[in-house]
Amino acid sequence: MMDSLPDAIVNYILSYNNNARDVAVCNCVSKRWKDSMPYIRSLYFPRSSFDNHTGQEHPDNIVWKMISSIVQLEELVVYTPFSGAGLALWLFHAGSSLRHLELRMDNLVENQTCNEGPSKLDCINTAKNLESLKLWGVLMTLPPRWDAFQKLWNLEIVGARMEDPALSAALRACPNLTNLLLLGCEGVISVSIDLPHLQQCKLDFYGLGNCSLSLTSPKIEILEVQGCSWIRVCESNCLKNLSIANNAGRVYMVDFGKLEALEFLSIRGVQWCWDAISNMLKWASEVKHLYMKVEFTGDYEALQPFPEIDFVEFFNSHPKLQKFDIHGAMFAALCQKNSLKHVDSGFVIPCLEEVVVAVRSPLNAEQKMSTLESFLRYGKNLKRMVIKILQMKSSHSSADDFFDEVYRFSRMNDDIVRIE
Repeated sequence: MMDSLPDAIVNYILSYNNNARDVAVCNCVSKRWKDSMPYIRSLYFPRSSFDNHTGQEHPDNIVWKMISSIVQLEELVVYTPFSGAGLALWLFHAGSSLRHLELRMDNLVENQTCNEGPSKLDCINTAKNLESLKLWGVLMTLPPRWDAFQKLWNLEIVGARMEDPALSAALRACPNLTNLLLLGCEGVISVSIDLPHLQQCKLDFYGLGNCSLSLTSPKIEILEVQGCSWIRVCESNCLKNLSIANNAGRVYMVDFGKLEALEFLSIRGVQWCWDAISNMLKWASEVKHLYMKVEFTGDYEALQPFPEIDFVEFFNSHPKLQKFDIHGAMFAALCQKNSLKHVDSGFVIPCLEEVVVAVRSPLNAEQKMSTLESFLRYGKNLKRMVIKILQMKSSHSSADDFFDEVYRFSRMNDDIVRIE
């Protein structure tokens, strides 16, 4: 069938072939198929590309031969091992046309001396027209020798050892980013990001959880931060989706200002200072979906429970809340004996449609049941309540009694309430 097609159609069809092995096989079919090689726009080398390679020719050279046969390569993805010298050769040929570059660097433990040729990071500077750059397994202890990637809008670095000056230099070379992802990055202590066009940012810093972050991006809409103790976002008027977590350390300070556009807020971690929690709840008064999973508060080493939170005041302060995920400490804080004492006859929770409650202790069972009932009583639009019983440990019969109460409550309201 392909034999009957004009050359232009054959070239067009085969130009969508991007897997390096498939391209190599097609080149062996016929001269006509091999002649379509220059029209390929994308090349992908999987991790296993040279697993069974037994020839004398170095894999770097094989990759270069394929790249040099292409007139205008726009996307290059290389997961197979390569050298800095090989990368320099590839990008010297294709750098001007490349728009998307993804590399598995595998140099986290690399100690390169100055006479070993260019570093892999430095070589990327040749591809000045990049729009998207994704790097895996990066060693960035020294500032990369990059000029400026004026067209780069997407930067993703996954699994990296880096130091603050190196990260700052890399970000300065990408002034027009709209999407930034730093995932599993180790060694960062303090990072300052000043990117005027940034809209989406995901930061995951691995280690002791004591990093500090300062972000100045007036167009930021989505922000996810993991592993920071001090967070300051100077302009947050456009922020719609915010997630802050610290699984290894404490969150001491957050500074956002009024979050008028915020629709989703997630705060997670073992310990947050109460000022940080209360400020986030105050700033996020317009939020529609709130997820809270913080186990303890306390300013220093001592782990303390949440203070009492007035049920009525909380929901009056968050009138647009539609979905509420509460775990452990926050639920216990809403279940104190005084939190439901000041309910007037006109009180309602106007927009709440879904509640997910995680319960880990049978303590204060009466107050907890009263709070669960209050969600149904005052949530006039409530459609779904999920009660999660998580690792409840108690040898006392109170645990069984409490679970019986929860089960009875779910049976009485089985159109809304479900137990997990």
